[in-house]
Amino acid sequence: MTSDVSTRAAGDDEPAAFVVPADPPGPADHAAPAAAVDVDAGRGGPVHALGPEWTRGADGLLFRRAARVILLDEDDRVLLIRGHDADQPERSWWFTIGGGIDAGESALDAAVREVREESGIVLAADDVSGPVFTRSAIFDFYFEHCRQDEEIFLARVPSSAFVVEDRSGWTALEQDVIDELRWWTLADLAAVDIEVFPEGLAALVASLLPVWDGTTRHLGLARE
Repeated sequence: MTSDVSTRAAGDDEPAAFVVPADPPGPADHAAPAAAVDVDAGRGGPVHALGPEWTRGADGLLFRRAARVILLDEDDRVLLIRGHDADQPERSWWFTIGGGIDAGESALDAAVREVREESGIVLAADDVSGPVFTRSAIFDFYFEHCRQDEEIFLARVPSSAFVVEDRSGWTALEQDVIDELRWWTLADLAAVDIEVFPEGLAALVASLLPVWDGTTRHLGLARE
């Protein structure tokens, strides 16, 4: 899943594999289902279903920058989301809380916002460390080919901060594809029989314990 894992001190420049494409969005290189496409009357171009933070590059892939959070409780359990894809409802996977970085928003601000929207947990910026990892991923989702560059942060909360999911802050897309949230021990997560992203997450979290050493590790490019 990963290639050429590297490390860098927090605050250093991002590696070359973690650069936002400069090319303006171009036309799609494949047709999406009619239900996922509309027409923007102002621009006369196709509008995909994934949200305004996604732009199409010259390579035909939809691209966005994202912030994710490894959210731990006092027992080192990690809070994860299980979701599925609209065109593969039989396949589901566990992944960290997080999502796209909005225009004008920092990665840290996006991390705090996404935790609030997806789990209902309210963090202050000072509660969040990192990024502890960065990575890039190429994957198919919602009838589209996508590439996402992620900054992954770390935060701790009491287990009582999350008891039951609150869907009131979820987007329509999240309502459609998110199945559940739950706490995982690292031992149980390592033994789970469905996919977990990033791959090897239990070991990655364990490498951050008991405390993060302040070094941001780049996990490479994953094709998922």
